[in-house]
Amino acid sequence: MLVTNKKRFIQVPFDSEEEIENVVVENATDIFGASFLYFPKTLIKTSDGTGTIPDGFAIDLAERRWFIVEAETSKHSVWGHIAPQVAKQIVAATQPSTKRILVDLAVKRAQQNSEVGDLFAEANIHQMDIRKILDEIISKKPIIGMPIDAVSKDLEEWANTLNVKVRLWLVRKYAEFGNPKSVLYEIPDDARPVLSTMEDESETKAAIAQYDVSISDLISAGLIKAGEKLTMKYGPKSGEKKIYEGTVGDDGSISVLGRTFPSSSYAAVYVIQSTGSKRKTVNGWTSWKNSGGLWLAELREKFLKKRK
Repeated sequence: MLVTNKKRFIQVPFDSEEEIENVVVENATDIFGASFLYFPKTLIKTSDGTGTIPDGFAIDLAERRWFIVEAETSKHSVWGHIAPQVAKQIVAATQPSTKRILVDLAVKRAQQNSEVGDLFAEANIHQMDIRKILDEIISKKPIIGMPIDAVSKDLEEWANTLNVKVRLWLVRKYAEFGNPKSVLYEIPDDARPVLSTMEDESETKAAIAQYDVSISDLISAGLIKAGEKLTMKYGPKSGEKKIYEGTVGDDGSISVLGRTFPSSSYAAVYVIQSTGSKRKTVNGWTSWKNSGGLWLAELREKFLKKRK
């Protein structure tokens, strides 16, 4: 239950699959991550011409991987609805025609939208190499990305049987008690999946562990200190970049420009928006450096190695 101004919001089911699909489209970068390109529904076909329409596709430029996105509600049967639908999508997504469509869409987006162009630049992809890198990404097996309102045991077991990777994100709906038209939606913090499968057990543990690490963990491990100064460089693409300073709190929060945030990503977004940008997401782990000049992501890797 969520409470605000004496109002109570209780968790309720989504009215339809379309409702959760709309939530995903409107909040794609928050759900999947700051380095993602998201494409809504596109018709794709299997080799014999059977058509299927996934809810979307997402390309992770930073990690060089791509997702078939299928938003679902838990009221749908795993074996009667989700499994056969996703199986058809996997087959269709591996067709050369599908891969050409996705690469062309991504290249066009980069050419027409400067913010998308910035995503490629942040991922160290030069403008001349965009199509080449995209071809390399799409040549890999897709990952099934599924925002869903609850994860059943059947869904978890099905995900672990597939020969492709699966990531599940929890998206929940809350309605005001006594006023069902007043609605809030809960989406994951820092694009954190509730379930992530990989091709082998060691990789699975590494992937899940990465999402479980917080700055508080780094403090406990002695990799960063409360009160330590962090720096972030940001500015217009063609202008001079400015260095911003944040301070690590005892609880792992970051204070910057007079505000305190529970995560590095929220702190980084606030810095960016303070310059007039309308950008809503950024990867905080690759935005902030510690006093020794290391990215938070590098400190996270050190923490994971120490924990093994």
